[in-house]
Parts: sequence; structure tokens; C-alpha cells
Amino acid sequence: MDIWDEEGKEMHREIERPHRKFIQIPGPNPILRRGKKGSWDEKWIECCDVFKDYETYYLYYHGVPLDKKTWLRQSYRIGVATSSHPLGPWRKYEKNPILDLGEEGSWDDYHVACASIIKEGTDKYYMWYSGMGSKKRDKWSIGLATASSPLGPWKKYKDNPVLEDFGYVGGVVKVKGKYYMYTEHPIGSTGPDYGPIALAKAERPEGPWIKHKGNPVLSSGDWGSWDDGGFSEGEVTYREGIFHIFYGGAKLHPTRIQTRESIGYAYSFDGYKFTKYRNNPVALRERNPDASAFAEVHSFFEPPFIFLYHTLRYISRPEIEDIGVQVLATSTPFRLAMPILNLNSLKAGTTTSLENCPPISLEHISELAITVECTYHVKAKKGLRIHLRASYDGIHYDTENLYTFDNDFKPGQTIGKTVELSPKVMFIKIFLENLDKAKDITNVKVTATLGGK
Repeated sequence: MDIWDEEGKEMHREIERPHRKFIQIPGPNPILRRGKKGSWDEKWIECCDVFKDYETYYLYYHGVPLDKKTWLRQSYRIGVATSSHPLGPWRKYEKNPILDLGEEGSWDDYHVACASIIKEGTDKYYMWYSGMGSKKRDKWSIGLATASSPLGPWKKYKDNPVLEDFGYVGGVVKVKGKYYMYTEHPIGSTGPDYGPIALAKAERPEGPWIKHKGNPVLSSGDWGSWDDGGFSEGEVTYREGIFHIFYGGAKLHPTRIQTRESIGYAYSFDGYKFTKYRNNPVALRERNPDASAFAEVHSFFEPPFIFLYHTLRYISRPEIEDIGVQVLATSTPFRLAMPILNLNSLKAGTTTSLENCPPISLEHISELAITVECTYHVKAKKGLRIHLRASYDGIHYDTENLYTFDNDFKPGQTIGKTVELSPKVMFIKIFLENLDKAKDITNVKVTATLGGK
């Protein structure tokens, strides 16, 4: 038995030790919504990749416009949003989409989707993506694009596609000079739009890419299990000698868009054979109010947290798809700063609605602090009031406040205040009231600091 096997066994014991837990904290969802009327991403958006470059986070996604006249105009295109915090607020890039359809008759003139980003050197960025042509609507192939910035402009590789008929890209990782591409393929083999995870390898970004003879590397669960319907694509990350994958596992529904999907975890020491975590699923859709599915999962490690970005589908509105995030705390104690509200302006005498605030889950939270910051007009006479409402399920909220407090007030100044609270409830939401009837309040920010023991 070689050294790798010995190290692998020790890593296996560490991952599967009985007291190892992933503590799920639903994010301020949705973190990114479909576009406004007439926009290129009006109909729905779905998660691609998350990438950090210097101090900026980049959230890639594909979206579809709403055009009832022709389906071709409802094709997927790729866009990006940026933030200085992994939980947002996210700002869509004004030049979206960053990767558009190919010329008419090309292999990707019908859809471009499922972006995966890698940076090499100081200014070389690679994007692998899934594309489909209008003449071959039963086949998704893989293309490559390059840029000198995460925002582009992205230039498609002249000899695309680099890999024919290989499904939805989940992610590409580079390990010891080799590129590992993980995709959902064959699409539809375990259920409508769902499949196992497959692997291809190459020594260069453009290939040649060789499909692994032992595919799939991760298969759906046994009949009756939580992931017996297969997977939407999942991103593989290589850290500390281990290949990690967080994936959306499907419990199929007769209507595909209503398929139930939670997040599971699996790991591998060689990139070929993955072992499912015995305490799966690690992120339950039921923990996020009204969620029917966490699909197209992409992970970002920032210890002690793992951020799992995903397409978010709803029970009450199955036709809508936004983007959400689940946070996994991997150790205790922890402190997580979660941006809740970010308003350019709160008009004089107005109050925000509960619907404008994401639900804050306190299921695994033992300590809570609310920080409020705002700027008052130089002629303001009254300040900002903060209201908290409680809920047992994250959907139905009390009609009376659980807590109320006022931010400190000084005309013409930017004021911040933190209040420590000890609620014993499952969910809370916050709404804000401008007590001044004549002057707006600007630059309003509310952050919840969540603590666990």
C-alpha cells in the first residue's frame, strides 16, 4: 500500500468522523433575481459559477428573455454579477450578456450556458461552457472562451467545440497540470433533464479532451433514496488533496419543473471514484421557505464557511427561477455577517414591506446582532425605526413586532448602530420606517451577524 493510500484512508476518517457536521444556514434569498421586463434575462435565471478575483466576487449565470413569438429568442445566454461580499448585494454587469449566441448555423447558435471559470497567471481567464445549435437540439457540446478580465470581453476559441456531446458543464479544475472537467451527462438518462456526473481530462484548456472510460464518476442513489432521480450539474473543487463535489440531488416529480432537489456532498481522492457523504443531504430545501429545489450547485470555500450557490425554484411559483445560496458552517463557534437590506433611499414617511426582506433563519443560531447604518438629511427632524417580526415557518409572520428599536439620529450624518438580540424563534424578517415626513434617508444598510456555538 503506497503513501497516497495511507493518506487517503486518514482523510476518509477525518471526513466521515461521527461528530463531523455541516451546519446549514440559508442565505438572504434570493440573492439575484431575474431581470426586469424586456431584459435579456427576464424569464428566468440559473446558476453557473462563482469566482473570486482579488477582492471582488463574480457570480456567473445564464438567463432567458421572455419572447412569446419565437422560442429561438428565448435562448440561454451567459451574464455575470459582482459583489464585495459572498452574500451580496450583487450588481448585474451593465454589459450583460457577456457571452452570446454564435452566428446563425454555428454549433452554439441556440444556447450558451453553464459557464466555468479558471484563472491562470495574472491576466488569463478561461471559460468552458455548454452550447447547443439550432440544427442539433438533442446535443449539448462544450466550448471554450478566453479573456483578460473576469468581465470580458470573452473571445470564443476558433476550433470550438472542444468536446462534442458532453452535457452540462459543472466545473473544471486543474490538478497537477491536468484539467478535470465534470459535467452532467448523459442528460435525461435518470429523469427529464437529470443525469449522472461524468468526467473528461485534458493537458491543455483546449484539449484534446478524453472522456473517462469508467463514467459516470457519481451515480444517482438507489430507488427510494433522496437523490434517486439523478443530478443537475455540480461543481468539483480540489482542496488539500481531495476532490469535493456539492450537487443537487433530485427526487423526481411528474412535472419536471416541480422536481424536489436538495444538496448532497461527495468526495474523491483520485478524481475518478466519488464516495457520497453518509449524512446526506447536507443542505435541505425544506430549510429555505417556499423552496422546491436547489439546482445547478456551485461551491465556494472560504473557511470556516462553504457557500453553495444554486438555482432557486419555488413551491408557490414553479415557473420562476432565481439564484440563491446556502451557507455551510464547518466548525463552531462561528460568526457570519449576512447583508439583509441595502437601499439607496428610503422615502420620507414610508415603510418597507416584509416582502422586501429575505427570511433570516435562526434554527442553528444562538446569538444574533442587527447592525443598521444610514445617512440622514441635514434638515431631517426624525430618524429611522427598525421593526422585527417572527415566524415559525418563514412564510407566515406575526402581525405584532417581536422587537422594535430606533437608530441613533443626527441630522446630516451617517449613523450606525448595533443591537444584540436573543430571539427564540425559527425565522425573523425586518422592515424599516422613516419617521421623518419631509426628508428621505439614504444609504440604508442592514446586516445580521449570526453566531453559533
